[in-house]
Amino acid sequence: MDLLQRVGAGEGEFLLFAITPPRASTGPERMRAIAEKTLDRLRSVDPDGVLLYDVAEEGDRNPDQRPFPFLPTVDPATYLAEHFGGWPHPVVVYRSVGKYSEASLEEWLQTQPPDRVLSVLVGSSSSRSTGLTSLRQAYALRETVQPDLKIGAVVIPERHAARGDEHRRMIDKQAAGCSFFVSQILYDVNAAKNLVSDYRDECDARSIRPRPIAFTLSVCGSAKTLEFLTWLGVQVPPWIQRDLTRSKDTLESSYDHARAVAHDMLAYCRRLDIPVGLNVESVSSRRSEIEAAVQLAIELRSALRR
Repeated sequence: MDLLQRVGAGEGEFLLFAITPPRASTGPERMRAIAEKTLDRLRSVDPDGVLLYDVAEEGDRNPDQRPFPFLPTVDPATYLAEHFGGWPHPVVVYRSVGKYSEASLEEWLQTQPPDRVLSVLVGSSSSRSTGLTSLRQAYALRETVQPDLKIGAVVIPERHAARGDEHRRMIDKQAAGCSFFVSQILYDVNAAKNLVSDYRDECDARSIRPRPIAFTLSVCGSAKTLEFLTWLGVQVPPWIQRDLTRSKDTLESSYDHARAVAHDMLAYCRRLDIPVGLNVESVSSRRSEIEAAVQLAIELRSALRR
């Protein structure tokens, strides 16, 4: 089965490879060169699906100074349409719905081929502002305009650790039409296991089938990258922070941690009969981190029951 069939049937296991489109300021020739190189890397990974992030500024998430400046990127739908015409596998397009008016979102939904594209609809990073379109409005719009388009939602294990209700949020999003979930970057395995356990029990109590969860893995090549992850709200346990900051090779250490997280979550989800996927992201501009992400994805591909 391909990714669309797995998601539709509520079955695992699958591999996603996530990237961020180039900066909006990139010239046409450079854009084509980046896309070609990206496609070459994707062919070497051979994931079940490519995930294209929709980058938002997210200043309302954290009042502290952003470790890296915000640089707008090309719209992921535009990048897909102009540079991924020959890609043979499904593509998951993130949509930060607060950036778009309802009319704009409706127009985009109408043009999406449900036999090739899936989408993760993402709400505002802060409850203080929903932006131009709320997540609830986006769900309703998709149901009206393009009900055959499979949509997913973001799941945050750390939020479950703090509030204890993330599993119920997942159930509510399923009821709104979500067929799968993609986690925030995962370093805290205990938080994820607690969430999966509560989600399994809640599904059993309501006599519904759990939907696939793709756990996001990301390598970290420097203390600055680690700082940015924490700014984004990623909970990196203190002992892992110590390993990364004191290691002679931060990138190698983070690679080892990401691999261990992947195998741990695969084993646990199999034990609880939760359909599971892995999402290896490559969003850095540093060549060493890009190559490490590619290698991690290739290595983990063989661990999946595809």
